[in-house]
Amino acid sequence: QVQRVESGGGLVQAGGSLKLSCVISTSIITGNIEGWFRQAPGKEREFVAAVTWSGSGSYYSDSVKGRFSISKDIDNNTLYLQMTSLKTEDTAVYYCNSAHRTVTGWIAGDYWGQGTQVTVSS
Repeated sequence: QVQRVESGGGLVQAGGSLKLSCVISTSIITGNIEGWFRQAPGKEREFVAAVTWSGSGSYYSDSVKGRFSISKDIDNNTLYLQMTSLKTEDTAVYYCNSAHRTVTGWIAGDYWGQGTQVTVSS
C-alpha cells in the first residue's frame, strides 16, 4: 500500500512558482509534525519546511524562508508546499514525511513516498 504520494513537480524557469501536494495515508499519519525534504543529485537529503499538523507552528530552512510556504488540509490528509521565486539551487526531488526536531536539525520519519521532481532552469 502506498503511504505517501507526492505530486505537482515539474520544470519551471528561475523566478517562477510551483505548488507541491502530498497525500498521506491515514494509517501512518502521526498528527504531530509533517514536513518536506529534498535531495539534489550528489547531495544529501535536506529539510525544507514543516508544519504542526493539529497546531499552528510552521518551520522553514534558512534557504527557503520567505519564498516557500507550507500548508495543510487536515480533513483530506494533504500537505502542500507553495514555492515562489524559485532558484536553480531549488532543483531536487521533493519528498514529504513526518518531521522530528532534534538538537542537530530536522529528521524525517520512516515512510517515504517516491517524491516529485522539481527542476528550475536558467
